[in-house]
Amino acid sequence: MAKLTAIIPTGNEEHNIEAVLQSVSFADEVMVVDSFSTDKTVELARKHTDFIIQREYGNSASQKNWAIPQANNEWILLVDADERISDALRDEIQGILKNGTDKDAFWIKRQNYFMDQKVNYSGWQGDKVIRLFKKSKCRYEDKQVHAEVLVDGKTGVLKNKLDHFTYKNLEHFLAKSYRYSTWSAYDRLPKTKPVGLWHLVVKPAFGFFKNYILRLGILDGKAGLIVSLENANYLFIRALKILSLQRNEKVKKE
Repeated sequence: MAKLTAIIPTGNEEHNIEAVLQSVSFADEVMVVDSFSTDKTVELARKHTDFIIQREYGNSASQKNWAIPQANNEWILLVDADERISDALRDEIQGILKNGTDKDAFWIKRQNYFMDQKVNYSGWQGDKVIRLFKKSKCRYEDKQVHAEVLVDGKTGVLKNKLDHFTYKNLEHFLAKSYRYSTWSAYDRLPKTKPVGLWHLVVKPAFGFFKNYILRLGILDGKAGLIVSLENANYLFIRALKILSLQRNEKVKKE
């Protein structure tokens, strides 16, 4: 049976760290990659693993690309602190490691939760990420945010979903959205035409319509409305930040 290293990137995740580590405890090796947390993240993590490495945070992709080669096993399971491996997903992963596969990486669909409420629509229904992969075949693309895994080989799709408890409250939702919009603005700046009404009005308005109506966010109730509105707001704020950068103004990365 092939051996597995689980990698958990952290930064002030004391409210998540023990639950995520418990969910990956089946792995042969568990690595925590911490960006010098100032809360009890590291203290709590030491209850579950001694393999804790620290590095100043640049962005998510660079942090993960730095950590992956330090794993002692070829197969990597990379799980963010706000994600959980269900029993069914664990069994499926173990089956692949036991029986072997011709794939070099696997997409895993995510079941998203907004403030502990399951969100089935609102544009999140197609959410999937590559999180199980061979370290010799994969690396994250060089982006500030939402970097994908680049795979030199074959990919497959797992049947079971990864639970993603993405936002614990509205304040967290807004703060994370504002922070991510800054990183995304820097990523998109080189390929974005001068910002105009399309970026500031049409795109956010259509984004809300698409997620709330076309992608059935209305069926998610209040959560669907909030998620769809904030997605539109994210597009608007990002456009403003790109406009500032196009005018050679500085936008602070938080």
